[in-house]
Amino acid sequence: MNFELSDGEVRVLGSLIEKKITTPEYYPLTLNSLVNACNQKSNREPVVTYTEIEVQKLIDVLRSKRFVRMVEAGGRVPKYKESFTEELNFDASQTAALCVLMLRGPQTAAEIRNRSGRLHEFAVIEEVEDTLNNLTLREDGPFVVKLEKQPGMKERRYAHLFSGIPEFIEKKPIEAGEERLAKMESEIEYLKSEIEALKITVDELRRVIE
Repeated sequence: MNFELSDGEVRVLGSLIEKKITTPEYYPLTLNSLVNACNQKSNREPVVTYTEIEVQKLIDVLRSKRFVRMVEAGGRVPKYKESFTEELNFDASQTAALCVLMLRGPQTAAEIRNRSGRLHEFAVIEEVEDTLNNLTLREDGPFVVKLEKQPGMKERRYAHLFSGIPEFIEKKPIEAGEERLAKMESEIEYLKSEIEALKITVDELRRVIE
């Protein structure tokens, strides 16, 4: 099986995984909804502006790799769901950690825990580290790598390996009050993602009415 993915393929898969868990009532996704999910301004790094044509091409490639499936019901608009986590047999904690890395880029274990609340509740940071370690040691992997410590950073970051090892990206050093700020950021991101979900719902209703 071909695990090597382009950045666009990673964004499509990450978006499908996220919506499957956070908004199951609107999943599988139509092409329009998937484009909106890929282009979200919250919970995404980097922010992208894919067109429907670009996303459709990415879907076609992922379908050829058996990582995305199309669902058709009664001649209605085709919808898409990911089969990536099923094909690679990732459990809930592994899926959550990978989803954050796929959508947000390299992260520390603390950042993954703070930013994965709607995907999976990690009780303690050690649970995150154990999950990442398992993804590193899997026989069919590795799927995750622990990056070298960057100047000014207190903690080392992790990255997924579906698109190779990421280039060095300098981040601002961690300052006092990081934990409190991260919690506030997580709450703000949750509200933003709720707004995005409502936008997707409105788009779906408009398509039905039209």
